Amino acid sequence: MKTHEPQADAGWIRTAGMLATLGAIGWAGLCALGARRWRGLTGELHARLEAGRQPPAPSRYDAAELGALPAPVARYFRAALTDGQPVVAAARLTHTGRFNLGETADRWKPFTSTERLVTREPGFVWDGRVSVLPGLAIRVHDAYLGGGGLLRAAPLGLFNVAQMKDTGMLAQGELMRFLAEAVYYPTALLPSQGVRWERIDEESARATLADRGDAVSLVFRFGGDGLAASVHADARGRMVDGRMVETPWEGRFSEYRRLHGMAVPLRGEVAWLPPEGRKPYWRGRLTGFEVEWASEAA
Repeated sequence: MKTHEPQADAGWIRTAGMLATLGAIGWAGLCALGARRWRGLTGELHARLEAGRQPPAPSRYDAAELGALPAPVARYFRAALTDGQPVVAAARLTHTGRFNLGETADRWKPFTSTERLVTREPGFVWDGRVSVLPGLAIRVHDAYLGGGGLLRAAPLGLFNVAQMKDTGMLAQGELMRFLAEAVYYPTALLPSQGVRWERIDEESARATLADRGDAVSLVFRFGGDGLAASVHADARGRMVDGRMVETPWEGRFSEYRRLHGMAVPLRGEVAWLPPEGRKPYWRGRLTGFEVEWASEAA
């Protein structure tokens, strides 16, 4: 009997190897199926985004429109833009960073994302991939389309474990996100593009953007270089135990660089501000930035 044990062991090893190979093939098949499904869903959202797209007007930035603006806002545009430059019609942003999945304790996980946006009518589709375990990623869509918000999450992109569509609190929160992220496409913050500015003090001002009868406001605070250092909302919809709860919210921006003739931040952090203390949940770095100008889209 002892003389046969090595052969028996070898047989089990071959069997285990075959099962592992089959399992790997099956997992790869599931990943491929999920990726194909997710690409289709992303394509549908992009098609909706393009269907509602309008050419910005005017198509070029004129510094003359800064005359009636609060001083810190005028300084911001002088620092961020070049007089006479074309207005951003659409853009594609890519980020990498870490996302906090924990509601009580921190659970930071790496992510990569691609975001497609149009400035008129305002809309965006954020396509994120959050790695929760080796080989396992959650695919996420976060979007503002046609005045409505959308949030969807799916392991491997295969099946939705969360999906929300809303024209109320979720939509308002997504429009706030568009307004906050306009530091990446700052011509969208100009009064000629629909943003109303009100002075708060020498370092901050309130920006208000309306879309389809709904309006949202954020407080922009500017740094010593004139550029936007942070944005703040007194209340934005946050998912807590399966329901939306209005919670103070802020975004911080840093490491500005001049890209496509505009000063844009390379790094950002986003946080909720609940009573128990500040809770960051997104930290990212800009890795790619493509722009379509109004003159090209007209």
